[in-house]
Amino acid sequence: MIEVVPAIIAHDIEEVKAKLALIEGAVAWAQIDVMDGVFTPPVTFGNPAALRAIATTVRLEAHLMVAHPENVIDAWINSPVARILLHYESTTPEKLVELAARINAAGKEAGIALKLETPISVLDALFQVSGFTFHVVQLMGIAEIGYHGHPFDERVLGKIRALHTRYPNVIIAVDGGVSLENAGIILEAGASCLVVGSAIFKSDNVKETIKRFQATTLKANEATR
Repeated sequence: MIEVVPAIIAHDIEEVKAKLALIEGAVAWAQIDVMDGVFTPPVTFGNPAALRAIATTVRLEAHLMVAHPENVIDAWINSPVARILLHYESTTPEKLVELAARINAAGKEAGIALKLETPISVLDALFQVSGFTFHVVQLMGIAEIGYHGHPFDERVLGKIRALHTRYPNVIIAVDGGVSLENAGIILEAGASCLVVGSAIFKSDNVKETIKRFQATTLKANEATR
């Protein structure tokens, strides 16, 4: 099933709570963008322990846009998040495989994210060594990560098609620049998850906008039956 996952950029736990309240009951998953000011310029919410105080039916995933995630992974593994996405560019491939194994051993899902300029060929060795312990591959659809509202870069469409052909059973998420206008072509290319930030949270009616995105995914689901 194709899913719509709101992406939360927040400066503190109160902003995380406020944005989760806007989407409560409308989606199954939400992604929290975590930035350290090193791997990508902004600094955002990064206190996983604080998430324990949030009561929500939405499953949480953490998109770690941080340098050397091995330095912070324990705190995220011990947090309420159900999935942790690591950037391929953030550490060594050997460390990524080790981290994915630790995430899986804790009963959580691991994901790998690729910047726009990173070729999907890097996944071949990673999957071979890890034994497909990464549940999701997230392709970034913008040239500069870490910001909501940057324009979608259509170069990612070719990466989606190639990844879907090469690994048809891998969940492909697309993050960055996703809008109601381009959601259809992203799904047609082979994506199975739309990670949406500003198009949802900057809209006049958050839940109605989510419904419109979900209508697009329903059409894509019907087309693949």
